[in-house]
Amino acid sequence: LTGVLDDCLCDIESIDDFNTFKIFPKIQKLQERDYFRYYKVNLKRPCPFWADDGHCSIKDCHVEPCPESKIPVGIKAGSSNKYSKAANDSKELEDCEQANKLGAVNSTLSNQSKEAFIDWARYDDSQDHFCELDDERSPDAQYVDLLLNPERYTGYKGPSAWRVWNSIYEENCFKPRSVYRPLNPLAPSRGESFYTWLEGLCLEKRVFYKLISGLHASINLHLCANYLLEETWGKPRWGPNVKEFTRRFDPAETKGEGPRRLKNLYFLYLIELRALSKVAPYFERAVVDLYTGNGHEDAESKALLLDIFRDTKSFHMHFDEKSMFAGDKKGAKSLKEEFRLHFKNISRIMDCVGCDKCRLWGKLQTQGLGTALKILFSEKEIQSLPENSPSKGFQLTRQEIVALVNAFGR
Repeated sequence: LTGVLDDCLCDIESIDDFNTFKIFPKIQKLQERDYFRYYKVNLKRPCPFWADDGHCSIKDCHVEPCPESKIPVGIKAGSSNKYSKAANDSKELEDCEQANKLGAVNSTLSNQSKEAFIDWARYDDSQDHFCELDDERSPDAQYVDLLLNPERYTGYKGPSAWRVWNSIYEENCFKPRSVYRPLNPLAPSRGESFYTWLEGLCLEKRVFYKLISGLHASINLHLCANYLLEETWGKPRWGPNVKEFTRRFDPAETKGEGPRRLKNLYFLYLIELRALSKVAPYFERAVVDLYTGNGHEDAESKALLLDIFRDTKSFHMHFDEKSMFAGDKKGAKSLKEEFRLHFKNISRIMDCVGCDKCRLWGKLQTQGLGTALKILFSEKEIQSLPENSPSKGFQLTRQEIVALVNAFGR
């Protein structure tokens, strides 16, 4: 990909440079810190839209909590917040190891971590959301260590996966029924041409479609980059699958659709980058603490986050959201509300993903994008935040902060 992106004064080369040398190394470091690596998620919520067609039975799809009796004493006692290798190698963990063989979700947490989470929950407050949030008090909600459960190709595909994306595009992208999205770009086209329709949309609705397409491209790229290449003697080997990447993104294999998908990924990057630069004043206040209970680590995490904000502000080719929702007040307000409801619906569709690992990352990235939108539509509230007291007009929960950083990291 080269050249300028549509709907913004931005070229791809500048974004690549800025990301590779400034942002990516820092955001990667931030994702490894305790505040950002634990995400609470309910993977048992039923699909609200259709009867569940059964969960993915591939072992790598599973999210397998370890039984209490199998958790090593060191972790139970909470003497250490880290996963000590010696403890994890013990014979006791064999059953868990079996379950976690291909990187199923590991949810062993020390008591110390659990206490920190209760404190975090007190910091959380919720309001005008773009996402359907999991009820964190539900007994089904559990903390997941994102570093131990990387997003990658698990073998989950076919009709169940198609149905999720189809439902997202067909029902939630402001699309008339007469227009068919080229789900399979090589299939003969029916009805009005998809892209003629897209170009004719108002900027806001075009942006919405591009964000969803960018999210889809992002997820597909992670699956291609971290693919189960082979399994010999029960040992999996993960790595980039170039053939799969070509199948999804090569212009020749996708009737020119692939580069559009990748451009939408850059567009998504710019929107989330813009949100990070806009939310900086919220975090710059002394009253906001990335609280884990470890004062030294918390201060370092905050310093690193503020450093990333400085970088995002230095990038001079942001997407300018001021052109959005700028029409007459009444029309703009109802369009924004429509935007919010469509997006909320997409976050609910994530409960229909049959593979738990995919559901975890789908929910996290959707919530991250929903948080970015919430920030972009709250500029006035963010600018008028009180310096030394919790804000009434604009508030981010810990979940939203973790989702925003990790989604942008993806």
